Amino acid sequence: MEWISEPTAWAGLATLVVLEIVLGIDNLVFIAILADKLPPHQRDKARVIGLSLALVMRLILLSVMSWMITLTRPLFSIGPLSFAGRDLILLIGGLFLLFKATVELHERLEGNTHNSDGSRAYASFWIVVAQIIVLDAVFSLDAVITAVGMVEHLAVMMIAVVIAMGIMLIASKPLTAFVNRHPTVVVLCLAFLLMIGFSLVAEGLGFHVPKGYLYAAIGFSILIESFNQIAQRNILRLDASRPMRERTAEAILNLLSTKKQREQAEQAAASPSAMDAIQADQGFGVEERNMVSGVLTLVDRSVRSIMTPRTDISWVNLEDDPASIRQLVKTVPHSFFPVCRGNLDDVVGVGRARDLLADVLTGQAIRRESLRQPIIVHESIGILQLMDTLRRSRGQLVLVTDEFGNIEGLVTPIDVFEAIAGEFPDEDEMPEILPDGEGRWLVTGAADLHHVEQTLEVQGLVTDEYSTLAGYLLARFDHLPDVGQVLVEPGIGLRFTVREVVNRRIVSVLVERIAPEHRHDGVAG
Repeated sequence: MEWISEPTAWAGLATLVVLEIVLGIDNLVFIAILADKLPPHQRDKARVIGLSLALVMRLILLSVMSWMITLTRPLFSIGPLSFAGRDLILLIGGLFLLFKATVELHERLEGNTHNSDGSRAYASFWIVVAQIIVLDAVFSLDAVITAVGMVEHLAVMMIAVVIAMGIMLIASKPLTAFVNRHPTVVVLCLAFLLMIGFSLVAEGLGFHVPKGYLYAAIGFSILIESFNQIAQRNILRLDASRPMRERTAEAILNLLSTKKQREQAEQAAASPSAMDAIQADQGFGVEERNMVSGVLTLVDRSVRSIMTPRTDISWVNLEDDPASIRQLVKTVPHSFFPVCRGNLDDVVGVGRARDLLADVLTGQAIRRESLRQPIIVHESIGILQLMDTLRRSRGQLVLVTDEFGNIEGLVTPIDVFEAIAGEFPDEDEMPEILPDGEGRWLVTGAADLHHVEQTLEVQGLVTDEYSTLAGYLLARFDHLPDVGQVLVEPGIGLRFTVREVVNRRIVSVLVERIAPEHRHDGVAG
């Protein structure tokens, strides 16, 4: 124990501990990969037993160091190559690493780590422990030889190995958890294993590979992977800052993406043999996709996108004669009517059709007792709050006003239902979207953009700036277009032709789907 008083021995001990830990990091990573093949409750036990036996093996190797030094003597020759015991160990160890890394990469990349029935295929406990010991033996050879070259005292070597292995035992579990959370790290380390195995085979055949080249390549790869992990962490942090509802809705809408459906249809047309696989992959029909999309996007929609606009409201004017009121109530198939005095903004109340008809049939004016108190909301109200208001209204319509108190539209429960399930026209209404041949539709200017996207199976029309097709076209034209004016949207794959304009309103539009080779952006006269 005279080495205790030698400062150089302590310096050598500290240096050797650090070096053994550095040399053991790759060993820990591969032990983590092997332990992952066991059931969760056996992994810690396998790591502890494997590393403990590896520690005993390293101590034995250090004890017989004098014998290992003689392994450099040639045992036999094949042509110009001569092989010593050390060369055979390096060659066998390198071939083992190449084989093991290739098998692991195959399982990781081909997805063969699970059975066909979906249950995890776990390896035998003692087989994994044996692999840990063999793997550590291969990595121990360089570490033991390095220890012999750095330190003269066997006790110093053994203490350094014990300290390094103790640190490895403590770090093995968190490192295993990290590796399992980051599959790219596993693939990168398996690539390192291939490179190290190749270098050992080369050394065993007598071709010296400078360790600096290996360390430089490994260090550069680790640096790039560190940048990748930092970038992934930043992406996850940024994504986590978004509301859970928004992220969930986006993920489901991407799953139901109509763009994917069109790509699959084109693929099926080009390759009929792929039809069965594509049909099996299509888990949702068009109606199902539209309804799910309607539910998920409902909360993000404005009241303006679902309400009946002011210009389309049927209302009762108290200043009209009873015959006119009777004719309106009889011909318009609505259950409730806003009752106003002179103009729509002067709302007196809301009347049920049968009560209004009963009053005018008796030749009397509409009685105050026949009217209900109007329910008025601001146009900035959220859809969920509006639904709660509609629920309390007991079927009555709700009027929507702007900041100046002007009536902008009205909403009924059926409007919310149409936002989810699609259009349900009244008897006096025409559908907003009518097919006009293959890839052609005649669409009203007041058509809701969500409904247009769902029916035409496109994306990119809906924004927060407008809610109707007329609003979209006015924003793109930047002026009230003339009849016959054309707008081509190559990114969406549609051509819009204005068919009818009345009183500064776009009444109807012809929408055509265009082929990719015919898409030219811009506005035409």
